[in-house]
Amino acid sequence: MVRFSLCLLFVFSHALYTDAAEPANPEPVEWKAGVASAKITPEKPLPMAGYAGRKEPAEGTEQDLYGKALAIEDKAGNRVVFLTLDLIGVVDQLRADVTKQVQEKYNLPPQALLMNASHTHCGPAYGRDDAKEYYDTLVPALVNAIGEAIEGMQPAKLSWSAARCSVAMNRRTPTATGYRNHPNPNGLVDHQVPVLRVDDPKGELKVVMFGYACHNTTMGFRKWLGDYAGFAQEYFEKDHPGVTALFMMGCGGDQNPYPRSELHYAHKHGRSLATAIEAALEVNQRTPLHQHVLHGPLKTAYGTVQLEYLPEKNREPWDYPVQVIQFGNDLTLVALGTEVVVDYSLRIKQELYEPEGPAIWVAGYSNVYSGYIPSKRVLLEGGYEASRPYKPDVEERIIGKVLELNAGLQGAAAK
Repeated sequence: MVRFSLCLLFVFSHALYTDAAEPANPEPVEWKAGVASAKITPEKPLPMAGYAGRKEPAEGTEQDLYGKALAIEDKAGNRVVFLTLDLIGVVDQLRADVTKQVQEKYNLPPQALLMNASHTHCGPAYGRDDAKEYYDTLVPALVNAIGEAIEGMQPAKLSWSAARCSVAMNRRTPTATGYRNHPNPNGLVDHQVPVLRVDDPKGELKVVMFGYACHNTTMGFRKWLGDYAGFAQEYFEKDHPGVTALFMMGCGGDQNPYPRSELHYAHKHGRSLATAIEAALEVNQRTPLHQHVLHGPLKTAYGTVQLEYLPEKNREPWDYPVQVIQFGNDLTLVALGTEVVVDYSLRIKQELYEPEGPAIWVAGYSNVYSGYIPSKRVLLEGGYEASRPYKPDVEERIIGKVLELNAGLQGAAAK
């Protein structure tokens, strides 16, 4: 059985509203939020995901793995749940099973659930037949965490900010014989660290959800480990007792943490990222200037677009998921499936940019896991990330779906 623990925050008393120290006309709170965690560390030896060369099962635990759920509701009752996972990816069956059960139990529609995997290569290969016992406990653990987050929602304030962190480096180095998987200090990166902040009505920090675009692969040994993203969450939570930290993987398909392959580097990268969260929150600044308060309405859209392979490869097209979540005109979060390269994040931020419009946050590794998704540039250059023979229009199809869903939500808000 998978051990899981549920940690519910935001247990506020009625005294928050009757405390004599509070102003007579307190600022209205337009959000509700709740958070919960499920420990999903396997108890039994299992095969590991990410590196085919590791034939033997995991031999122990360096750090526990978690699934964490953040539920948010606006004043009109519109909801979204973010489920972050210390797993290699979100396989089709996991998405299907979790969405079905939370819709039945908690009336949460599939388009309102964003499932994002940290892509740690020190997690279980949970979709295999020999991992069925683990899988059969994983699903209820995650569903219960989502339920606890929804049922525990309490009044909250939301804001968004960002900082930067230089852990990631592009791993595509051009050579005379093609692109090699090697650190390239001149390659494209996305060093932004977006941070969603959740406070209680008195302004006390309760939750941070942060993102970064980099493979979560400092280590490849045979131990369970959340890697640098796991350490970033662990360090921030230790530095801020009572706060839950969730990690949202970005478009890191062609990004690696460097240096790597030694555990102390995973610790260092995690500390660097945790420090970037502090910078985004403007910790110890007397007057924060970059905290952007989020307003509603909350809107969600989920759709698929067919990705096609070159005809001579004789492979069937498949439905690729795209999800867009809007917090009024303040923040738009775009979630793309599987291992997208950094070009997607950089382009979407440009495509959706408006001088007075929302901040743009782009996540990868969301809602499905099916290998690399190259941009047109990467596809034409070749190399490891271009190993799947997609048609050259793969990027345009995905970007087109993003723009379509985003425009649809904007149009609905305008009516």
